[in-house]
Amino acid sequence: MQRATFGKSPSGKRLELIQKSPNYRNGQFQNLNHTPALTEGSSYVKVMFEFLFKKTIDRLPQDSLPSMKTDLLNLPIEQDVLVWFGHSSYFIQIDGVRILVDPVFSGNASPVPGTTKAFKGADRYTVEELPEIDYLFISHDHYDHTDHETLVKLQPKIKKVICGLGVGEHLEHWGFAPADIIEKDWNEMVSLGDGFTVYITPARHFSGRSFSRNNTLWVSYLLQTPTMKIYIGGDSGYDTHFAEIGKKFGPIDFAILENGQYDLQWRYIHMLPEEVLKAGKDLQARRVFPVHSSKFALANHAWYVPLATITKLNESAKVPLVTPMIGEPVYLKDTSQTFSQWWVGRQ
Repeated sequence: MQRATFGKSPSGKRLELIQKSPNYRNGQFQNLNHTPALTEGSSYVKVMFEFLFKKTIDRLPQDSLPSMKTDLLNLPIEQDVLVWFGHSSYFIQIDGVRILVDPVFSGNASPVPGTTKAFKGADRYTVEELPEIDYLFISHDHYDHTDHETLVKLQPKIKKVICGLGVGEHLEHWGFAPADIIEKDWNEMVSLGDGFTVYITPARHFSGRSFSRNNTLWVSYLLQTPTMKIYIGGDSGYDTHFAEIGKKFGPIDFAILENGQYDLQWRYIHMLPEEVLKAGKDLQARRVFPVHSSKFALANHAWYVPLATITKLNESAKVPLVTPMIGEPVYLKDTSQTFSQWWVGRQ
């Protein structure tokens, strides 16, 4: 537990600030509404038994996933584009600013090497292939979103980090300068200048990297650029906050929502596909990009089920879905761009 990868619990002035948060009670951050870790009738014993012994067909891809290689180092700065790296990691270049969200390039989503490995074909990009990043956004401190190995390598390329309360303790422990960390609570905002504003918004989830739980804050973000509103959803179960965000900021041009690694047994902390579509409508989103799939097997569904299910459900919901393969450029202002169902036939 002394290894650097586990990070460090908030202390000193940072802990004092956390303790003043209206979202921190009884020694932990709390969700807006009651959020059991497991659905009623389930148990950790049942979950662990199914995870270890249930044989799910195609939980892992049988072959390498298809992907594309976009040259990020030579991407014209005037091009407004998003490139997905699988799971919840992606690069955004919008209105001349470069943003990176929840990067995981180590090939592993666990503190134990080799235990939660990336799918074949899902690890096409490296830190060396990334340009200098103006803003790194961290949604919460779980290993599949806050990767120690990646962040240590990235640190020289990062100008500023934006994260929830407490997460900065990990980052400082790993070598980030305190002056480069912008740490905020729900319902706070940061003006970045040049027409960019970040609103820190709630999510319904939890946090923790060791035995301490919920000592750092999980967040989502509304990014207002000079020309677009982009919602960065992080990890979240469905709840009332989506409609509240939509009412305050909608319509939202582009919403990035988790859709993967879900189960009825933990539906309060991860959305089911039908809830992703509902959340998109609550947000008044013009387009929805479902992420949190296609790189790691953290649940017992087949790897392609999240994308296949939400696409099928959307035949009646009619939400404009963005479903690129890993590395495929998404042109943020081209609402006519279409995507293949690249997962079909790869069972």
